Amino acid sequence: MRMIMSSILLGAALTIASCSTSSDNGTSTGDASVEQGFKIGLLLPESKTTRYETFDKPYMEAKLKELCPKCEVLYQNADQDSAKQQSQAEAMLTQGVKVLILDAVDAKAAGGIVTNAQNQKVPVVAYDRLASGPVNYYVSFDNNKVGQVQGQALLDALSKDGADPKRGDIVMINGSPTDPNAADFKAGAHSVLDGKVNIGQEYDTPDWSPDKAQQEMEQAITAIGRDRVIGVYAANDGTAGGAIAAMKGGGFTTIPPVTGQDAELAAIQRLLTGDQYMTVYKAIKPEAEVAAAMAIAAATGQTYSGESTVMKNNGTKDVTSVLLTPVAVTKDNIKDTVIKDGFYTPAQICTAQFAQACTDAGIS
Repeated sequence: MRMIMSSILLGAALTIASCSTSSDNGTSTGDASVEQGFKIGLLLPESKTTRYETFDKPYMEAKLKELCPKCEVLYQNADQDSAKQQSQAEAMLTQGVKVLILDAVDAKAAGGIVTNAQNQKVPVVAYDRLASGPVNYYVSFDNNKVGQVQGQALLDALSKDGADPKRGDIVMINGSPTDPNAADFKAGAHSVLDGKVNIGQEYDTPDWSPDKAQQEMEQAITAIGRDRVIGVYAANDGTAGGAIAAMKGGGFTTIPPVTGQDAELAAIQRLLTGDQYMTVYKAIKPEAEVAAAMAIAAATGQTYSGESTVMKNNGTKDVTSVLLTPVAVTKDNIKDTVIKDGFYTPAQICTAQFAQACTDAGIS
């Protein structure tokens, strides 16, 4: 994925194709005015994953300011607490927000937030995770595809040079059971791996916690034996870090291939040292900018008209959605992905500890 995609999204138009009041087609009855400005509520789920505070929030705030200079963004992070997020949403509604951008801690529980907002004629943009309830818009990545990309990368690594991918066992460390995206990642990975590898142990990791992932990996090593572990499907970079820590603590002299997601800086550095095999790069800037454009459109009674949309059902309705494309990153294409897109600079990656690994990878 390249910055050219981001530039296209930067120009996403808020075309007034119609001022329909039907929430079924993604439009809203919003009566806010860009000229006068209004309050926008931004609710993000947690801070254990570094992306939200480092990338999602600043990217979204910048795009919202560009589209609506007089608008005010009210921001809260729920710290992985769905009850806290509910209270934060209620406070924002009391403060008079005209639209909510919601990345739900618990997609099902967030249905109450969505319904409460809609009862007050405040539209909701589901961000990154598709909440239940009468959501107006949704933007994320093709999450099933993310799992497929992870699964295929792991299978390719296990099959390299004609090796038998069933010569040992893999461990699957999935994401949080309250995150619908985690279920999609898991399903996508299974669609590639089932029948082609031996899954020795599998876990769903509460709160996407790296500490819990480390404990799960320690349990797996005990259950199936260190010498049997030939690969790890980790659903994101945080859980990958936990799994790698467990293997290092468990006496592994060589770390087997480990997947990941989010292209966190620590993960990119682990790719360089060989501790992690791959991560999934999801260009957050385009995702955040689409969400901002959707929010302005919904609040002002316009129809979002930018990237191509699809309909995705959340159990309540078919939601007008934009699903972006994930990209696999390995040591071999760091320069052509996260560095080329400006996600990280070589200086950020190549600290003293990783200077030689960067040189070996041609990064300077």
